[in-house]
Amino acid sequence: MNSTEAEQGSQKTIAITTTSFAKWDETPLRLLAQAGLAVRRNLHGRKLTAEEAREMLAGCVGVIAGTEPLTAQVLGALPGLRAISRLGVGLDNVDLEAAARLGIRVDIAPEGLANAVAELTLGVLLDLLRHISRMDRELRAGIWTKRTGGLLRGRRVGLVGYGRIGRATAHLLAAFEAEVAYADPCVAPEPDGPRRMTLEELLPWAEVVSLHCPGQANGGALLGAEALGCMRPGALLINCARGGLVDEQALAQALEQGHLAGAALDGFAVEPYAGPLQGFENVVLTPHVGSYAREARVRMELQAAQNLLLALGLDACGGASD
Repeated sequence: MNSTEAEQGSQKTIAITTTSFAKWDETPLRLLAQAGLAVRRNLHGRKLTAEEAREMLAGCVGVIAGTEPLTAQVLGALPGLRAISRLGVGLDNVDLEAAARLGIRVDIAPEGLANAVAELTLGVLLDLLRHISRMDRELRAGIWTKRTGGLLRGRRVGLVGYGRIGRATAHLLAAFEAEVAYADPCVAPEPDGPRRMTLEELLPWAEVVSLHCPGQANGGALLGAEALGCMRPGALLINCARGGLVDEQALAQALEQGHLAGAALDGFAVEPYAGPLQGFENVVLTPHVGSYAREARVRMELQAAQNLLLALGLDACGGASD
């Protein structure tokens, strides 16, 4: 179907690029169907490449998008696309200037995401501090080793990024009486809030560095070999934000040399991930599941569907909205 057919045919088509959409609640799909939209699903079972995104979105008037690259080249090849409804908050995969130039509306769906990612961050942090996953693997292999860990209470935790997710993470850390600071030039200090530092100040100060920021505009790593070398010896690094924020090869080297005590990553430069970090016992790896809490996914998906309907001027009954 070409773009003209998508607009003029009896049924407009939208794409959903995330692979688990409506797994727990089909209400968003029902809303889209009631509005007269045909839905095209991602059958690859993974994040789409730019070329795959262009092919899948051909002839679509809207998309409920994941983290696939919606570059200027991709968007320019989709003349019928009118709306991008991001399932989540990060927009570093969307060329916003190109979208604005082409008249494509872009929305985000933050409902529920902050708490889900914040709780995963806290979970992997406690795992690293107490060696939970490592001892579980050892015990299953017949090795009975009681490893001594450390407390979160009183530990210095530096948050890189202090938006919704950073704030939710700080709220959870406060219950453990951790000492929290953040680096975010876009967020002013608050009288009763955590201390604000520059990234250069934060890295050597923190015993735990946790990333909660968007990807770099140039697509490069925020924390490369030099920045990792500036971290406090024996520190922990957590990335439950964007893949590519950390130079994975440089991180492996920092762990190999013993400069860092451990790391946890939920996002990778290339996914599915296969690389040297899989060989470290002091690294926790998860397959980009920060938002994969049932309650959070249901809220996000419903909001993403509603945003798309609003952007397209539709209501849940198939007519144009007022």
